[in-house]
Amino acid sequence: MNKKVLVLAWVVAAIVAALFWMSQSPLLFKNGQSEYAIVLCDDASVSEKTAAEELQAYLRQISGAELPLVNSKDLEDGRKHIYVGFNKEYAAECGVEAPDDIDEGYTYRTVGDNIWIYGGKNRGTMYGVYAFLENEFGVRWYTVDYTKIPVTKKWKVKDFCRSEQPLVRFRFDQYYNVLDEAWLARNKCNSDYWISENKYGGLSSYWEGHTFRIFISPEEYFSEHPEYFSMREGGVRRPDAQLCLSNPEVLQICIDKMKYTIATNPLFDIYSMSQNDNPFPCLCDKCRAIEEQYGGHSGLLLWFVNQVADAIKPIYPDKYIGTFAYMYTRKPPVGIVPRNNVVIRLCSLECCRAHPIEECEHNRSFMSDIENWSKIAPNIYIWDYVVNFSQYVAPFPNFNVLAENIRTFMKYNVMGIRQQANYQSVGGEFSEMKAWVISKLLWNPYQDTRKLVSQFINDYYGEAASCIQQYFDLCHSLIKDETVFDIYIDANAPLYTDEFVREAREILNKARQAVASSAEDMRLRVDMVVLQIDYLRMCRTPKETLADGTYDRVWAFVRKHNIRIHEWQEIEENIQLYNEKYLK
Repeated sequence: MNKKVLVLAWVVAAIVAALFWMSQSPLLFKNGQSEYAIVLCDDASVSEKTAAEELQAYLRQISGAELPLVNSKDLEDGRKHIYVGFNKEYAAECGVEAPDDIDEGYTYRTVGDNIWIYGGKNRGTMYGVYAFLENEFGVRWYTVDYTKIPVTKKWKVKDFCRSEQPLVRFRFDQYYNVLDEAWLARNKCNSDYWISENKYGGLSSYWEGHTFRIFISPEEYFSEHPEYFSMREGGVRRPDAQLCLSNPEVLQICIDKMKYTIATNPLFDIYSMSQNDNPFPCLCDKCRAIEEQYGGHSGLLLWFVNQVADAIKPIYPDKYIGTFAYMYTRKPPVGIVPRNNVVIRLCSLECCRAHPIEECEHNRSFMSDIENWSKIAPNIYIWDYVVNFSQYVAPFPNFNVLAENIRTFMKYNVMGIRQQANYQSVGGEFSEMKAWVISKLLWNPYQDTRKLVSQFINDYYGEAASCIQQYFDLCHSLIKDETVFDIYIDANAPLYTDEFVREAREILNKARQAVASSAEDMRLRVDMVVLQIDYLRMCRTPKETLADGTYDRVWAFVRKHNIRIHEWQEIEENIQLYNEKYLK
């Protein structure tokens, strides 16, 4: 037989077989009716019960059908089933072993006419249910207040088997507007500021950040024990600096207080023993001698933290002690390595955000540090930054680097990533969209950021979507090969131009017009974007915006929605400082 004819015959046979299978495949629902029930095993965890209940609720909203929720002991003849949780019978049939309870990976698959969704009992099965709803039905949990739920009359059960594992163990999407246990679970983020047991399997967390001040506070100790604190220039001890880490009494107090902290806050995974947020380490002879022995400031810090970790391990063998590689401690030490229960929280504070960290020459020192830390540290946790802390609401075009930076971190086997953003209020630059996109990339950074952005814009901004997409593209067109910016950009920085502001205003005026007759929540979404350019104009042309009413409109909007502009300034303080700086 001619080879082309043979290939064509094979193709036709495959198509016929597929069509036949589809014609025989059962319907999960049709016209508000279903032959299926949702099944939970006797030993279902709290999060598996939550997942089954939410699967039932979302399928009801999608289809109008009410699938009964039953126990595996109470199955009815004649019904087909969606099994939520590990099923021993299916496992034997499919050659599958039970996952660990803490395994956050999932599988959902067809077994005959039935559907089986399973993973680790803590959160894996739950993630599988949300992935099933997201991938197969198009449900999207965009914000705490807006979920897209497509409606359809019928859905055929396809032959599928999909499995995923998270590529990062601890995933912290630190936007104020999404610090909600339900949103985090549905978007597969597992970390928050504060740990809590909840119906979504709880949250993993890293206790506190800069903790020297917590363990040995100046208010409690400095008057009687100034020797516990950093000696600075001129031999003066300063309460507003760091601790004197070579002092054995400081070590013992920190060990004792760390034991107490873990005992009274037992649900955390990692506990911070870290420098204060300032660049003033101790300059006493003993501290400097240890630094000389171990290659610098990070050597002294690690020498201290290792001793704390050694004291904690016999009592709490499953807990980690974390510390910073931050500012003056970012460079790895020499001649000393972190203990197996020590986590190095490496911070990318100084990096350029215009281009991927790995590709930008301004980030060479950071890349050298992460590479060298990875050679000695068994546990690295990245603290990354994704906003402009000087003006949360101004354009900050860094979407193009989000996925690539996470992929870079993963090359060094990091255990966690914290994406610090606008953590103090709603209203940051594209905060709703960036929070959602980051949640997707923390789970799987090999997704197409551009597609995620377009999907969000199309679904979230209604009639203004095309204008918002045009504005988004304009913002990112500001990035040139030579562009450099960090996380503190001023409104008059070279990144922004008068031409950009003019074009942006024209586009966003059209966006506002497009939703002028829409519901209030849709107008608010667009106004949050408009705020980016309004605020930028206020700083660049203060007299003009005072005269045309922008000044009054922006501050009224900021007050009404409690939008923070600057990391270190409350709203009224920010307004006062703006007036002093720009309006004299």
